[in-house]
Formats: sequence, structure tokens, C-alpha cells
Amino acid sequence: MPRVPFRPTEAPQPPSKGVRAATFRLLLDTAMDLIQQDGHIPSIAEVAVRSNVSRATAYRYFPSRSALITSVVDASLGAVRNAPPGTEEAGARERVHQVFKATFPRFQRYEPQLRAALQLALEQWALQRAGLLEEEPYRRGHRVAILAGALAPLKGQLAPAVRDRLHRALSVLYGIEAYTILKDMWDVSEKEIERTVLWMADALIEASVREGKKK
Repeated sequence: MPRVPFRPTEAPQPPSKGVRAATFRLLLDTAMDLIQQDGHIPSIAEVAVRSNVSRATAYRYFPSRSALITSVVDASLGAVRNAPPGTEEAGARERVHQVFKATFPRFQRYEPQLRAALQLALEQWALQRAGLLEEEPYRRGHRVAILAGALAPLKGQLAPAVRDRLHRALSVLYGIEAYTILKDMWDVSEKEIERTVLWMADALIEASVREGKKK
């Protein structure tokens, strides 16, 4: 049976102008600030109170925590998600480096927000497993498309199975998960986190090229 394409949750489309756009921005900025200050995922009601907006209005913009967190992550990483994958002349290794180097400073800047997204995904997994999830789940995974663009130069060089394995392996490194492991368990600097992750990415690419050159 063919695998169903993975579809990460998309952020609600913000209004383009006027009072609605200003209200959306106010609610989103308030949520970003609450996570930054307190480190927890605020409820929609809490965001409404802190924004001096009615709950009914807040729920029209963000009907669930999943919708809210998706917008928080989009505000944190949108610049990276929307960036081109690299020049045509750049190889896969260079493109991967460009992607990681553009993203890790944003992990540092928006660390509480991105940890909150990871927290919500884990919490909802447990609730869904227990049959208690009462909101649509927050699905992560935009990194899949980002890394696909970075690895495009290898399409004609590696066997599909090897290229897919490399893609999956890099997705483990390219995320807040690797960042938190190196920071929480090893207490290393931001610079050393970047060096370590790029070293691992290079090792994966080199091993894949050695193993899987297309015949």
C-alpha cells in the first residue's frame, strides 16, 4: 500500500489588513510573550484575557492550542521556511550547512516557543494514545520539505533508498530536539551546538555518498 504523504499542520492565515489583522497580531504577540516569560503553553482564554480581547473573538482567530502553537512556530521559523533552498550551483553539503546556519540562531532566539511546540506534540501524543485528545492534533514536520530542497543536488547521485535514509537522518538533527539534548545534557554553547550538529550532518552525507552512489 502506498504511503500517505505526511502533512504538517498549517498555520491559520492571518488577515491582511485592518482591525482583524491588528487583533490577530496582538493575540499572537501576547502568546509569544507568555511563552517567553512563563515557559508554558497558554490557553486561548489566557491569551484573550492578557490581550484584553473577548474569548469569543480569540477563538475565532485561534480555535485551539494547536492552531495557536502552529502560528507561534510559523512566526519563529517562517523566515527559514520561506527561504530558497540555495543556489543552483551549491552542492547538497553546502545547502544543508546554509539551512542549519540560518535556523539555529532562531532556535536560540525563540527557544521557549519552540520547546512549547515540542511539549504540545508530546502531550497530545499521550492524550491521543489514551483516547482523551479533544482538539485537532498539532503535527510537526515542515523540516521534511526544507531538507528535501537542500538535498536536491543528490537526486541524481544516490540510490533512492539511500537518499531517503539520509533525508530521515538529517531530520533528526534539524530540529529543536537535537538542540535541547546538547544544551540540557551537555551544557554546551550555542556555537558548539552548531559545530556538533554540522559535524554529524557532514558525516551522514559523506557516509551516504560512499554507500549509495547510483549505479
